[in-house]
Amino acid sequence: MNIQVQIEALERLAKVDAELKEVGDQLNTEREALQGKRRQLADLDERLGRHVTSVEEMERTRGEFVGEVRQVSMQVEKSREKLSRCRTEREANAAQRELEELRKIFRDREIDIEKIVGLVTQARGEIERLSSERAGVFSELSTSEGDVTSRLGQLEKQVGEMSEVRKQVVAQVQAPLYRRYELVRKRKGTAIASTHDGKCNACHMTLPPMLFQQLMRGVDFGQCPSCNRILYFRPDPTATDTPSGGP
Repeated sequence: MNIQVQIEALERLAKVDAELKEVGDQLNTEREALQGKRRQLADLDERLGRHVTSVEEMERTRGEFVGEVRQVSMQVEKSREKLSRCRTEREANAAQRELEELRKIFRDREIDIEKIVGLVTQARGEIERLSSERAGVFSELSTSEGDVTSRLGQLEKQVGEMSEVRKQVVAQVQAPLYRRYELVRKRKGTAIASTHDGKCNACHMTLPPMLFQQLMRGVDFGQCPSCNRILYFRPDPTATDTPSGGP
């Protein structure tokens, strides 16, 4: 194995993977934002539907109670007439009890109607608030959806092109090394690390001297004892040769 060739292939692969992740994250963010707005709009529609249905049901119940109140009111008048025609105390007591029961039903239904009116007013206020919120979300979605969809298409195309590039780079990496690379990448996010001074440039831990010496020989890859990334030696690009001799 020509380790230098493999190092360069791994570095290209790591660069492509980093770019893919960046574009993929951007794609997911854009997609989630769009889906979030759509979900928000759907949720508002569902809540509005529930409130509208609730108002319709309450209005129907209120109508039934109003009809019942009218009926009871008529019965109260009849009961009063009946009471006025009573000739015996027994008849009068019975008519009075009947009248009181009707009056109680009348009062109870009036209270029920008042409660329903309050609930309907509250629900209509909530419908107005939700309608206003929905209008804002709908306007925002209508304005941005086209642009976001276009960006999503561009990002998806970019991901596809970069995935093809990745396949080409993967073909240059030896199969066992690639399997090792993927295993580490899935756990750590990044799979490779270099060293030029005896420290892992990914986790910055000092390497065992024997491991560092082996890496400096440039014969094979190693593994960082701390972060488990694939290790290789890469001379310090900032280092300069020190001139020998005196002035």
